Amino acid sequence: MEYQDIAIGLDVGTTKIVAMVGRRNEYNKIEILGIGRSKSTGVHRGVVNNITQTIESIREAVSEAERSSGLKIKEVIVGIAGQHIRSLQHNDYITRLDFENVINQKDIQKLIDQVHKLVMLPGEEIIHVLPQEYKVDSQSEIGEPIGMYGSRLEANFHVVVGQISSIRNIGRCVKAAGLNLSGMTLEPLASAEAVLNTEEREAGVALVDIGGGTTDIAIFKDNIIRHTAVIPFGGNVITENIKTDCLIIERQAELLKIKFGSAWPGENKETEIVCIPGLRGREPKEISLKRLSQIIHTRVCEILEQVNLEIKHYGNEEQKKRLIAGIVMTGGGSQLKHIRPLTEYITGMDVRIGYSNEHIAGGENGMISNPEYATSIGLIIKGLEDQKKYFCPVMGSKHEENNTSELFSTQLYNNKNRRFNNNNYDNNNDDSLKKKKKNKTKSKSFLEIWADKFRQILNDTE
Repeated sequence: MEYQDIAIGLDVGTTKIVAMVGRRNEYNKIEILGIGRSKSTGVHRGVVNNITQTIESIREAVSEAERSSGLKIKEVIVGIAGQHIRSLQHNDYITRLDFENVINQKDIQKLIDQVHKLVMLPGEEIIHVLPQEYKVDSQSEIGEPIGMYGSRLEANFHVVVGQISSIRNIGRCVKAAGLNLSGMTLEPLASAEAVLNTEEREAGVALVDIGGGTTDIAIFKDNIIRHTAVIPFGGNVITENIKTDCLIIERQAELLKIKFGSAWPGENKETEIVCIPGLRGREPKEISLKRLSQIIHTRVCEILEQVNLEIKHYGNEEQKKRLIAGIVMTGGGSQLKHIRPLTEYITGMDVRIGYSNEHIAGGENGMISNPEYATSIGLIIKGLEDQKKYFCPVMGSKHEENNTSELFSTQLYNNKNRRFNNNNYDNNNDDSLKKKKKNKTKSKSFLEIWADKFRQILNDTE
């Protein structure tokens, strides 16, 4: 009997909903078992505005992923984004009365819990509290304070905040589609998992994920998340402008953008024309490619100016905060022709397009490693990492994939009554479990506590 790690990522985007099934193979690469995709008709700028349509789109994407993978999907990890997401920097500290003992995980958790008590704006909830650097008494710039002596433990935190109603609506849609929610993660953090490497995070890099409704930004320096932001417009703004300026329907505008669009208007000549069929026998329309590229250029420049503003807001102009690795662009909008040199021109930074090739098994490269699937792949990576934290390998082989999915859906993250390890799984070993609990009690990590808190929020909506 072999052990197979399986995770299902659900990317609920503005233009599309993607359900992707993946597992880690013996070479530590992600093997994609199945993928489903549907048009997103109930999401606007990353926020659910039609529950019924979003549920139907999720079901459609999941059904397609089930057909292509041969698995029955019961549990997913979902990405969260949208214009309601904001972030802030916060400094906090605790005073340790037992300073004669070394700092342990409980002290760090106490400090994190204290940050969670921050008063937010009405209707907002803290999504992530991400420690950056610690300070113990007078010693600063500490990456890991556990094991050190000190009476005052202080830290800088990156706090991600979102509207609680938007978070609940996504959870409601997933549950109504017949799925269990194993976890949620901020979409730019998931995309970063798929397209960034350790060297880039260490040197300093800005991930720019241009989606349909939003443009997500995540900035890393010294291998620590330093800044996140969501710009409330993306590729759909470009399509909408083409539609209104050229007086054509949305589907034609999207095809024009993809096939003939360019972010650099100097490339096209006035004589280059594309003919668009008229509706129901009407005369066809002739559209200048130069005019098309001018429309696209204007909207893309607006997005990139906002990106550049966020990078400056982080402090890139300071020598210590300089992003040496520049910008990595991903998402469907990053495939627009000539967007890379335009980004370099506006920001003055090195730019590359982010693909997921280094994480995907060799046979699955091509369409799957396309930038528009970066978030989905990142969610799978996050899901597999969470499985390791919870000691939950999923059993099965290619001949037992249906059984694997059932184990995955019913056993994942269920540590209250059962224990998993790398050698066996025993349903009836309650006595040995009780003995282990008596001998050793393991404190919950921040991610476990946040997951429990989030599930409680979702349960309150029912």
